[in-house]
Amino acid sequence: MSSSSLPDWVFPPPEGFSAQDLDHIPDLPAHTELIDGSLVFVSPQASFHMRVTSLLESEVRRATPVDLRVRREMSVILDRDQRPEPDLCLISATAEEHAEQTFYHASDVLLVAEVVSPESRTRDRQRKPQLYASAGIPHFWRIENQSGKAVVYAYELDPATKSYALTGIHHDRLKLTIPFDLDIDLDAIDRI
Repeated sequence: MSSSSLPDWVFPPPEGFSAQDLDHIPDLPAHTELIDGSLVFVSPQASFHMRVTSLLESEVRRATPVDLRVRREMSVILDRDQRPEPDLCLISATAEEHAEQTFYHASDVLLVAEVVSPESRTRDRQRKPQLYASAGIPHFWRIENQSGKAVVYAYELDPATKSYALTGIHHDRLKLTIPFDLDIDLDAIDRI
């Protein structure tokens, strides 16, 4: 494939793309993220990824206080050239502005969760946590596939250092009291 057969938007401008650009690029593939001013295209999701995300979405939604909302695969603007799309996020109810909304602002996000895929390992384990912490998002969950079982690494933001501290590694059950009481049987992904 020659560069002349590619759409113009594949080539970033000299200053990189901005978070606002994502809403104006024609025919952009679904779930395209913006990391460090560059477009990141995601691979199709595997069954494990889909099942874990569905389980967390339904169980977190069930436990969520009335002033918060659970959202799946919505992008979050962290700054000018950072607009990742976490698998799951927990937002303030007031962040919901209108039905055509395509993103949330980091200041409205309480929690982001990323289910690690083979193609996104480095982004999900290293770059995205750095970006989420730098933007001040208080909680981050990283979910890994260990032999078909979900393992949740839960982190809380240290506001002094703007970095995440590991608060727990959850193998069979995700039981937390922060950001609210939560008890999820992680083995339930086998029943989804």
